[in-house]
Amino acid sequence: MKSLLSPILTAGQCASCKFCCSFAAFEAWETPLFSKKNVESISKKYGSFPVRNAGSSSYTLDLSTWWKEYGEKKYASCPFLDSQRGCILTEEEKPFDCKIWPLRIMRKNEVYVIALTPTCREINKIPISRIKDFVENEGIGEKIFEEAEKMPDMIKEYREGFPILMEKNRGVIL
Repeated sequence: MKSLLSPILTAGQCASCKFCCSFAAFEAWETPLFSKKNVESISKKYGSFPVRNAGSSSYTLDLSTWWKEYGEKKYASCPFLDSQRGCILTEEEKPFDCKIWPLRIMRKNEVYVIALTPTCREINKIPISRIKDFVENEGIGEKIFEEAEKMPDMIKEYREGFPILMEKNRGVIL
């Protein structure tokens, strides 16, 4: 499965930026989640990669030995990011979080929301009304909610500054 946002955010736009494939230590919560099956199949193909348990059904990248200091902050790139080719994972191997970035499913009080990560430079060039319409009317929102049912660890606590695109009653997911 390719990026679910490809109708509004092209592969070329993403490839020229790669911002979502590097992480600041203070934003480590943004690293993508992998299922156990995903970790096993990727490890067979590429060798083991640094992961840590991220909840009952998922793993995330363990970048603790990958951090490099740039000024006062630490950053690390995804181990699957090739500087020339971009992400080396196939569409089947990519974590769902990567396929929907810069969207996030979050918990805000008693409601689940699909919110937009405000740091994506390319998505910020698109009117938020168009993104909201796309999420609500093209089935993307429902796909995200369905995936969250399979991997509830992907639901993050809401963070101020993330524009909300779609809401769903919390009782429906868990």
